[in-house]
Amino acid sequence: MNYRISIGLEVHVQLQTRSKMFCGCAVAFGAAPNTHVCPVCLGYPGAMPAMNREAVVLTVRTGLMIGSTISTYSKFDRKSYFYPDMPKNYQITQYDRPLCENGTVVADGGDGAKTVRIRRIHLEEDVAKNTHFAQASGVDFNRAGVPLMEIVTQPDMTSPEDAFHFLLALKQILQYADVSGCNLEEGNIRCDVNCSVRPEGQEELGTKTELKNLNTFKGVLHALKYESERQMEVLRTGGRVAQETRRWDADAGETYSMRSKEDAHDYRYFPEPDLMPVVLTEGEVDAWRAALPEMPGDRRTRLVRDHGIPEYDAGVLVADKALADYFEAAAKLAQNAKAVSNWMMTEMLRLLGETERDIRTVPITPAALASLVKLVDARTLNSNTAKEIFAELFATGGDPDAMVKQRGLAQVSDRGAIGALVDAAMAENPGPVADFRGGKVAAAKFLVGQVMKKSKGKADPQLVAKLLEEKLAGGGM
Repeated sequence: MNYRISIGLEVHVQLQTRSKMFCGCAVAFGAAPNTHVCPVCLGYPGAMPAMNREAVVLTVRTGLMIGSTISTYSKFDRKSYFYPDMPKNYQITQYDRPLCENGTVVADGGDGAKTVRIRRIHLEEDVAKNTHFAQASGVDFNRAGVPLMEIVTQPDMTSPEDAFHFLLALKQILQYADVSGCNLEEGNIRCDVNCSVRPEGQEELGTKTELKNLNTFKGVLHALKYESERQMEVLRTGGRVAQETRRWDADAGETYSMRSKEDAHDYRYFPEPDLMPVVLTEGEVDAWRAALPEMPGDRRTRLVRDHGIPEYDAGVLVADKALADYFEAAAKLAQNAKAVSNWMMTEMLRLLGETERDIRTVPITPAALASLVKLVDARTLNSNTAKEIFAELFATGGDPDAMVKQRGLAQVSDRGAIGALVDAAMAENPGPVADFRGGKVAAAKFLVGQVMKKSKGKADPQLVAKLLEEKLAGGGM
């Protein structure tokens, strides 16, 4: 029997604010444990929360980016549960009156574009971070109270790949809206994944399981592949899928049961008595809508149209906002967008991958890359020398023009000087000369290499090839 998969995601996104959701403690990743805390985020009795307005603005901006309906009246609620990472034994969140409802995200996957409907976007506070050691566990409350936006989808995804591509598309939107750093290593995005399977032809959704706290997109992909196959096997063998919360074990490559799945009534929601409702005016929402940034898809189209780069290049660059920003800054200075794109797509992405760095942290500036492109365009540098300089700029930074002058790296383009090198190479290598004249065209590449070696890489390779062709065809040495 064939089965259909239905997947819905609850994506938790840490917002890019300076302070926490309900207190003035700084949001700072990597600080010493329990140093960014106060009576509010530690849940001391009598401590009163005060709402972070910027978190509301960022949440509404996200909703506007994906076409959500913005609630001009919303409120916060208490969600009761008892875990070590929640100091108050309840979480301040939004239940029946979220800030944003509906909306869509279009994800480009291997099977074409897929539209995923958004059910709601609400705002809450993050919990503390648990760390488990051999004989004990520790709790770091620095993360407790960080503004957390939860984006809940409809169960529109029908394969693990759909979920993976949706997360990539959502990450782009969040980055372009400057809502979140979207740094997976820092836990800026985490997912709870709801998965169910049902026999082909059955309209009613199957019993779902929830996979908690997946913090990588690849983890979501692999966990869903395992869990959907597990559920299918349960049904094939006559069993029933239990509604439960499960944990993904990446090392073992499997999910395992944690507890039975809670329903809404288990959390005993009720309105947060210490916070006023969130009331927005139509004017505020309209102003935020007018200030929205360019969407990733629109930017991809513009890069192709205005800069003349291939659609594939534009798609790769736009996938990371910082990468696209870097490209446009360099292209504007270099006045040769295609050359900048070539450097970005080859050397830049290769070195970023090898060093596992973010382009926002590399020493080579857009201005330096633009200068390097101009040096190549002016034939002051050949491509091999330019690649060597690029690698050094990537590692330590610097000024390409100054490096060329200080080290005497300028390309030799004098016909007389190069002609003498060609003559010397031909005289020292009569065999390849005879091979070329005997019909072995590839022998010319060897001779070009010899000339470049004699020039210590400084000769203009195009002029070398041209002069070699003239001399070999002319019959002289």
